[in-house]
Amino acid sequence: MLLQDFMDLAQAGLVSAVDLHSLEGGIYLLEIHSSGQRCWLEASPGKPQQLRSVEHARELLAALPPLACHLVQASAYDEMCGLSEGRREPLRVPVGQYSRW
Repeated sequence: MLLQDFMDLAQAGLVSAVDLHSLEGGIYLLEIHSSGQRCWLEASPGKPQQLRSVEHARELLAALPPLACHLVQASAYDEMCGLSEGRREPLRVPVGQYSRW
């Protein structure tokens, strides 16, 4: 979903939540939850919009009505040898939409 489409849906109250996924290399991707579906914020069709930080995401979301937002980070322990089998859920931390600075 492109930024303008995301903004329009959020202003209309059709976005239920957003997840900010933290990836290796300091890359953050925004996952949008709308109408029971999930999609990624895109810079152009088929190309995910890369954010630089939580603050960058807050700047992007500042003009929108309040949304439930979580920082999502996969556990590095899932890649370690010798640990018990099974899937572990990623770490999900609530993030305030507005900066505390």
